[in-house]
Amino acid sequence: MSDVEAVLARLADRRPRIIDLSLDRMATALARLGDPQKQMPPVFHVAGTNGKGSTIAFLRAMLEAAGRSVHVYTSPHLVRFNERIVVAGAEISDTALIDLLKHCENLIGDTQLTYFEATTCAALLAFAETPADYAIIEVGLGGRLDATNVFDRPLATIATAVDLDHQEFLGKTLSAVAAEKAGIFRKGVPAVIAPQSPDAMAVLETRACEAGALVYAFGMQWNAYTEHGRMIYQDDNGLSDLDLPRLAGAHQIENAGTAIAAIKAAGLVLDDAVLSEGLTSARWPARLQRLTHGALIELAHSLLGEAPEIWLDGGHNPHASRAVARAMSDMEERNPRPLIMIAGMQANKDAVGFFAPLVGIVSKVFTVAAKQGSVASPQAVEEAARSAGQDAQACVSLEQAMRLACTHNKNEPPRILIGGSLYLAGEILASND
Repeated sequence: MSDVEAVLARLADRRPRIIDLSLDRMATALARLGDPQKQMPPVFHVAGTNGKGSTIAFLRAMLEAAGRSVHVYTSPHLVRFNERIVVAGAEISDTALIDLLKHCENLIGDTQLTYFEATTCAALLAFAETPADYAIIEVGLGGRLDATNVFDRPLATIATAVDLDHQEFLGKTLSAVAAEKAGIFRKGVPAVIAPQSPDAMAVLETRACEAGALVYAFGMQWNAYTEHGRMIYQDDNGLSDLDLPRLAGAHQIENAGTAIAAIKAAGLVLDDAVLSEGLTSARWPARLQRLTHGALIELAHSLLGEAPEIWLDGGHNPHASRAVARAMSDMEERNPRPLIMIAGMQANKDAVGFFAPLVGIVSKVFTVAAKQGSVASPQAVEEAARSAGQDAQACVSLEQAMRLACTHNKNEPPRILIGGSLYLAGEILASND
């Protein structure tokens, strides 16, 4: 265990394990820290169910392409906790993180913050102490009562795609979840709304108007689409003809468009060349990421006799699955191959709903268990996949699943998709380091 992991483990042990959404504890803790949230650079605050990470990656890349320095706070991490706190363009160092965590613990005292609330305090303090041009802050859970919802007047608020997730905290209906996400909207602040289902869009627009926010919604104030191998962004001020995003999948056009809309709504002026540079340089691991090295690649290569095509995606809910299914269908149309899936999921996820959009696209599912989180057993994931209509088989290990995936089709090499869990994705990426 590293020094950072040891400090984080001690922090987790001292903190309440039950999630209790509230802003009162954060207000008290931040006051003891000198209210760092009031000393930060202008903030882009990002909520949503899916697409937050990719939208943030595009937003950061475009701002940095314009020569701006950017703080970024995201969660969860894939491999190292330090990924969550990017200070002026660089992941926070181990030494700085440990010092911040200890300092926050000393000042916060007996305030009963959760683990996420305590680490959020550390991130905000880091951002207040280091100069930067902008900060991008991702909501952890929901929005209205999330620990990050402490900014009186952000530069812009963003609602990416909303779907059912964390229903035990956010509500049982899409409208209820959307209302929670809309809790970050502020009077006089742009509320940038990504493409949504009609029900979610109606709630988000209504809540934005009630808050007195400046609505900047997809399909009304802005649009983004592809045309002749280019990405087109359009709003009332004109049209931008841009390079396609580096991140794979048609859904990334929507995420990239949302990031551009946030920049425009915030009043920033970046020319099309800068926007294109950001689109083509953005990185966000485990979002339809093509694996090119590591133990799994070596194993697959030895079994197939050629370089394998393996895609990794951390999406774990029905909305994310629909986006992946669409991307896999596009790949199949361009380059037909049998698609085999290796899947692991957390026990609290809608596994049947996750597998349903992939029926007819994936020919076989091999199920595994990640090593972290509240993991569903391979047998439980297999049962869920079968309930959704998939041909599925439980495996005792990731290695066994890869062997079976590579040899399932005797006549042609498969396209392999590994997905269903950010924990599983992180495990694979960590093994590649």
